[in-house]
Amino acid sequence: MQAEELVKKLHWLGHDSFRLEGPPILYFDPWKLKGRLPTADLVLVSHEHFDHCSPDDVKKVSGPQTVVVAGGEAADRLPGAQAVRPGDRLTVAGVEIEAVHAYNLNKFREPGVPFHPRQAGHVGFIVTLDGVRLYFAGDTDHIPEMADIACDVALLPVSGIYVMTAEEAAEAARTLKPEIVVPMHYGAGIGTADDGPRFRDLYGGRVVILEAR
Repeated sequence: MQAEELVKKLHWLGHDSFRLEGPPILYFDPWKLKGRLPTADLVLVSHEHFDHCSPDDVKKVSGPQTVVVAGGEAADRLPGAQAVRPGDRLTVAGVEIEAVHAYNLNKFREPGVPFHPRQAGHVGFIVTLDGVRLYFAGDTDHIPEMADIACDVALLPVSGIYVMTAEEAAEAARTLKPEIVVPMHYGAGIGTADDGPRFRDLYGGRVVILEAR
């Protein structure tokens, strides 16, 4: 599989939520899901904030064989989920998964208190399917650990406020050097619909803007 083929199988469900067509079928941070959707083989949840960890939405796409993998405190809120921390590696349904750091450097809830502290154990995920590495960044700033991430496709937040701004995401993309970047975390009450196109113009590399479904 090539990076372009993988992106064609990717459906943006709004905010940071995605479905990757199978087999196997993967969901990232399912939230506010609409309609009837395919049952997941694997659900990956980056952290415990309500707009990323939604037990009701995870349940909607779960069946008897679905495996849920969750970072931060999300596993405590999702019955049967497997908890991971940055640096953990595992294989589920033939998918290689690596949990990586996701945290804020300059986005604060109050002075000195980041929205996503490094010590909270929030994660992004790198998944490898048929040799293609997809990086789902989660809620993060442009952090030093990105220099060590190799990926073909990167899903990067661009809204600012709680995550990278479009400008910061463009710098992160230049650090990561993926073949394709897909912007996320914008246009659904957080940031504006213009954040994705603005990121594309600032970055200058190959960007695929998906329409939220």
